[in-house]
Amino acid sequence: MRMEQMSLFDDREVYQPLASRLRPETLDDFVGQRQLVGEGKILRQLIDQDRVPSMIFWGPPGVGKTTLAGIIARRTHAEFINFSAVTSGIKEIKEVMAQAESSRRSGLRTVVFVDEIHRFNKAQQDAFLPYVEKGSIILIGATTENPSFEINAALLSRCRVFVLQSLTAEDLTTLLWRALKSREGFGYLNIEISDDMVRTIAEFANGDARTALNVLEMAVTNAEIHPDRTVVTEETLRQCVGKRSLLYDKKGEEHYNLISALHKSMRNSDPDAAVYWLARMLEAGEDPLYVARRMVRFASEDIGMADSQALPLAVAAYQACHFLGMPECNVHLTHAAIYLSMAPKSNSAEVAYDAAKQDAQEMLAEPVPLQIRNAPTQLMKDLHYGENYIYAHDTEEKMARMQCLPDAVKDREYYRPGTQGAEAAVKKRLEEIKAWKRGGQ
Repeated sequence: MRMEQMSLFDDREVYQPLASRLRPETLDDFVGQRQLVGEGKILRQLIDQDRVPSMIFWGPPGVGKTTLAGIIARRTHAEFINFSAVTSGIKEIKEVMAQAESSRRSGLRTVVFVDEIHRFNKAQQDAFLPYVEKGSIILIGATTENPSFEINAALLSRCRVFVLQSLTAEDLTTLLWRALKSREGFGYLNIEISDDMVRTIAEFANGDARTALNVLEMAVTNAEIHPDRTVVTEETLRQCVGKRSLLYDKKGEEHYNLISALHKSMRNSDPDAAVYWLARMLEAGEDPLYVARRMVRFASEDIGMADSQALPLAVAAYQACHFLGMPECNVHLTHAAIYLSMAPKSNSAEVAYDAAKQDAQEMLAEPVPLQIRNAPTQLMKDLHYGENYIYAHDTEEKMARMQCLPDAVKDREYYRPGTQGAEAAVKKRLEEIKAWKRGGQ
């Protein structure tokens, strides 16, 4: 018998994985996202009234984005087209759009669902824009990536964004027991599994319904079969959950969330949190050199003059990562993360540069004072280049009362030292220098 490729929303019965068999067809059976689809909530009202606008479902894997699209497909009186961003190109998009435009002229609406819409490039996304603008289609996109970064601003501005949250352990526990008892799941089997084991699967899945159901299916498939029951043992479950997958898209939002967590934990002098986020990144396969580069930046951005040893230590950690690689360099990065967390903090170097940068950009033509210009030729000397320059080393104080800033900014103070760590002594020294220079005025 020839097998036909099945559409996501086909109702014909073929064998499907548990996650597909348990996919709910109504909002009443939908688990989680009560903030969107609970009684009286905005998305539920839009679906119940068949008034769905163009919208983006944004959330992590396995939280119901595609399932909500399927429910809309069954509820809407419009033609529903399922599109895959992985397999569809510009040609297919234009064909579907032409069909939708023809339907619009006949008074029919077309809802186009695009799974993984973030995989479409700019040109592919642009192909939707005119049809969304004039109402030829209602676009529903699903994405695991931040729409602000992955979807064209013009297209995003014409869509409502609904944020779907990771499912709670309670949500997943409800779903797992439904799978064990329902006809679509394993209700035809007498399965023995403890509450604790179900809870373990729910917690292991980390908010992802698909992962929870896949683990349950694996556990049942490998369970002990007896004449009157099927027993899921703790050993079977241990083998199924094994080691949690920590892999993540190193170009996606979670990548930036984790490095942000590491950076802010170190800034907040929290070595425990810093080491945790470091381990999360390294165990997920992050490039240790990327982490080390961020630590080098941190050493000057957030510590700077408060502890000038932070920078060479961070550079040394980078070099160790380069020499050794993972897994050996994990201890060097841990060393650096702890040191940077515990070091006194100062952002005075970054603040000084940002302030000077603003003046430099707004006053690009400010001339260098004549006294600190170089004068390698007689012409330059005749033009007073270098005139009245005082060589600091020739003075008793090893500094001179000499203006080094252009007149327009001569009174600016870009570097304002803090009082943490070694910078307290620097602050005292700078105050003495400025007082001495004012004394000659």
